[in-house]
Amino acid sequence: MENLLLTSMEEERRLTERRRVGNLPFDQQMVPGTTLTDLDMNLFRSTYLPSAVASEVLSENLRKVEDQMASLRFLAPDLATPTVAGVLVLGTNPQAWLPGAYLQIVRFDGQDLTDPIKAEQVISGNLITQLQQINNLIPLHIQHRVTPGPGLRYNEQPDYPREALRQITMNAIMHRTYEGTNSPVRINWFADRVEIQNPGGLFGQVTEDNFDRMTDYRNPMVAEAMKALGYVERFGIGIRLARKALAENNNLAPEFTFEPTYVLVTIRSRA
Repeated sequence: MENLLLTSMEEERRLTERRRVGNLPFDQQMVPGTTLTDLDMNLFRSTYLPSAVASEVLSENLRKVEDQMASLRFLAPDLATPTVAGVLVLGTNPQAWLPGAYLQIVRFDGQDLTDPIKAEQVISGNLITQLQQINNLIPLHIQHRVTPGPGLRYNEQPDYPREALRQITMNAIMHRTYEGTNSPVRINWFADRVEIQNPGGLFGQVTEDNFDRMTDYRNPMVAEAMKALGYVERFGIGIRLARKALAENNNLAPEFTFEPTYVLVTIRSRA
């Protein structure tokens, strides 16, 4: 009965997403109560704009910064109200408006949630800040086994390939729902596995049968921003890149669990 109720709720949420006024995705909607002061204009000029727009175009672009931000869907057409994407990517304090817009990493001393916690980190701020921190933090959690090699050489083998963890984490941030939830993206790092969980079930045309081939975007502007910033190479290949990296490192293939309210990816440590 509980599973049926959750499924019904998720179906209603999907219908609501499709019925939304103007058919705008959630990340393109205005955030009531916000103003231009809630966005980091310097970050937009110094970091985002040069990444998203070619230098020759920028040199000829004499539009006001508000017009530039509106063209990238960070401001509403009124040129005064930030959108959800604007708050997420450039906000001075996104969590004040979208409380679940952060990532939590918990490292356990064992294989269960009840085991002692070795370390816990909360990665917050806007997405530009979060993505930089995540890129730097993931390698720090990876452990290497050193084995004798030919001659006086030694081989270092990581328990997890960095690229696989990075791709799955970026995928979780890109495809999570920010609407109707205060839950963060969670990375639970156990002694034998890493579990990466994002709020929100599969979206749009994506199903359990085609998720590794079909691409559909709950947050199209967030996805575009992550691509512009270089954290996503090409759309739709993250899972394939993760599988390839795991196979090359002799890890098992990732395991996917799809529920109406979340997606969970389990990556097993290399034996």
